[in-house]
Amino acid sequence: MNVISAIEQRRSVKRFDPHHVMTREEEEQLLRLTMLSPTAFNLQHWRFVVVREKSLRQQIRAVAWNQAQVTDASLLVIFCADLLAWEKNPERYWETAAQETRQMIVSAIGRYYADQEQVQRDEALRSCGIAAQTLMLAAQGLGYDSCPMTGFDFEAVARFIHLPPDHVITMMVAVGKALEPARPRGGQLPLDAVRILDRF
Repeated sequence: MNVISAIEQRRSVKRFDPHHVMTREEEEQLLRLTMLSPTAFNLQHWRFVVVREKSLRQQIRAVAWNQAQVTDASLLVIFCADLLAWEKNPERYWETAAQETRQMIVSAIGRYYADQEQVQRDEALRSCGIAAQTLMLAAQGLGYDSCPMTGFDFEAVARFIHLPPDHVITMMVAVGKALEPARPRGGQLPLDAVRILDRF
């Protein structure tokens, strides 16, 4: 499937085949493709919590309005972000770059993020959002359906997965085989309603 078709056909699916098993190779491919998403300064501060344990899925479902996709999807990924990735050995993000480039960018990382908690959080949310979309489009390309999720108790899920204090959960994405077609789209605004030329 080409990218345009994946974008046009991707829908948020709520009912997945609970008996379908995704292979580990497919899971690896999806996550490796997701890791090609862009991040500011190449920080790659996303962390993908892949929830395989059935009892943990049940716990999460209980604090996610009992949404069936939590337990029935073939793959459930909790997108988390390390807010302090920028200061944890930032040279590793540029280890294959020329030394001069590496030194310049690592220095810029420090200047951009130090003492800027809002910037740290904003960049983390942006990066995980982009990565989640990449995962969903890659899944569509591989013949899977998906559903982005924010309808859950973030604090409870953080406790369940032992989220470190310098991380935040941004969303979850369920991936699997749909049991039925997605409902018709609710309606898209006309382009002219959202396109602003030059200024508001």
